[in-house]
Amino acid sequence: MKLDDRLGASYLGDDRCRFLVWAPLARTLEVHILSPLERLVPLEKDDRGYYQASCIEGVEPGSLYFYRLDGKKERPDPASRFQPDGVHGPSQVVDSYFTWEDEDWSGLALQDYIIYELHVGAFTREGTFDAIIPYIDYMIELGITAVELMPVTQFPGSRNWGYDGVYPFAVQDSYGGPEGLKRLVNECHRKGLAVILDVVYNHLGPEGNHLADFGPYFTDHYKTPWGAALNFDGAKSDEVRRFFVDNALYWLTDFHVDTLRLDALHAILDISARPFIEELAASVHAQTADWHRKVYLIGESSANDARLVRPHEQGGYGLDAVWNDEFHHSLHVLLTGEHTGYYQDFGQIRHLAKAFREGFVYSGEYSVYRQRRHGVSSVDIPAHRFVVCAQNHDQIGNRAGSERLSQLVSLEELKLAAGVVILSPFVLLLFMGEEYGETAPFPYFVSHSEPELIEAVRWGRRQEFAAFQWQGEPADPQDEVTFLSAKVNRDLCYEGHHRILFEFYKELIRLRKEIPALASLSKETLEVPDREEERVLFIRRWNGSSEIMMAFNFSTERVNAMLPVPAGQWSKLLDSADKLWEGNGSTSPERLYSEGQCTMTIDAKSFLLYKKDN
Repeated sequence: MKLDDRLGASYLGDDRCRFLVWAPLARTLEVHILSPLERLVPLEKDDRGYYQASCIEGVEPGSLYFYRLDGKKERPDPASRFQPDGVHGPSQVVDSYFTWEDEDWSGLALQDYIIYELHVGAFTREGTFDAIIPYIDYMIELGITAVELMPVTQFPGSRNWGYDGVYPFAVQDSYGGPEGLKRLVNECHRKGLAVILDVVYNHLGPEGNHLADFGPYFTDHYKTPWGAALNFDGAKSDEVRRFFVDNALYWLTDFHVDTLRLDALHAILDISARPFIEELAASVHAQTADWHRKVYLIGESSANDARLVRPHEQGGYGLDAVWNDEFHHSLHVLLTGEHTGYYQDFGQIRHLAKAFREGFVYSGEYSVYRQRRHGVSSVDIPAHRFVVCAQNHDQIGNRAGSERLSQLVSLEELKLAAGVVILSPFVLLLFMGEEYGETAPFPYFVSHSEPELIEAVRWGRRQEFAAFQWQGEPADPQDEVTFLSAKVNRDLCYEGHHRILFEFYKELIRLRKEIPALASLSKETLEVPDREEERVLFIRRWNGSSEIMMAFNFSTERVNAMLPVPAGQWSKLLDSADKLWEGNGSTSPERLYSEGQCTMTIDAKSFLLYKKDN
């Protein structure tokens, strides 16, 4: 983006500022500058509905302003860079200059991403970007290579998951604003970590959302579960698309963010011949093609639509990767036995085996939960284009009790889950605190100021849980105690079984990085037969002369399974039942010899990892 094309207030230096806003619904529009000298300056309108002033003197970084529409309504800038007084206050002019120290940073290959998802407000006691910086070394010790931040755009109040943001360009004031985010990204890059930012292009939050006063940003043709749908395919939708494409490029350019995680793409409703998601991907990749660092787009979608990650030339939308929730669902049900809501479609070893072999579990089969066929085949989609996890913010927070997996299963099952995810051929994601069995819940929380809206959110949460038949009342999203309960207690990772689990995660991540058969993310060098009768998931992976095999026992009993182990001698790398990991003690041999198949003894809720000797 050129400076003269940027939406919002662009500081030009020497106390001069340019303003550009799309407001086709306004007959007149002025910028009401509040400081340092209060005044009204009319903006000129072009034939597409943009109002602008190419240079206004006497406006410095820190100057506050509103837009005045038709001489009456005063609203913050839709493309505000900072809202120091919250969603109802004035916008602030920001100088984009920052002393970056990441000149040598070129990014990471997507195959090397080991993602750590965190919520800025709940990750530390202070709840700011700067407070995260001291824990970068902690994440590196664990083996993390990429930090994913839940949404950080301006939301109402001081606590929110982030999906109620209403100013997509403004960095949340209570987190530390734009300068704080830049400092965090800069430090991550200096120490070798990529940064992923979660962005929301399917809706805006309800409180402080004034975009409809400016133009047709929203449409009545569709609805989302969270409010009015954005207008990506109706009249004047070109400018709405431009707004959000510019937003994506803003994070990548001004903040040096490496990857954007695109929230709930299934909720972006768009019947145009060139869908917005495809345009977004094409625009981002075209703009960043000659950069010296790698940039990616990762989508979240429950639609099981392989077009999201197929290249444009194959009729796809061109995203780089997609979250695979069905990997999580398959694993979760095998561990917990839950069968309500969307979990009723899972529960067999074959589901998890198919997730390993293909990606999507439902690829056109009938879904009992949806009462229709669901998904398409993803067998042709490379493994590194799927992101998998054992838990994330959604799968924890969208439970009535907001329990983490550590509160639902035993230590043995936590280790089993870690092995399945970390040793998979996919890009893996951990949720903050998972690595040591954090016990704090992660409930949904907000800090709205409108009583009717607060009650609507409470009602909506209760309705959302109806399909799962969970007992009890969910925590009050508005109560500050609910937010405080989500704060992680990292001191746990040095105590008892939490310390053991932390060391276990570190060891698994080390093995994933150092063993070629595990480091290579490929479905082509993978074998996963169905072993339903024994409740055992058997996996063989290879890369050149490096070959490993794994056997995961999901049953409650020790099993003696006859498995198709390729001929040769194999050495044990890890047994989750070993006393080193607070198990009952390993009963598996340090070495075993196979003539094409052999019997393996696997303790209940445990797994074995062997490598083939050369």
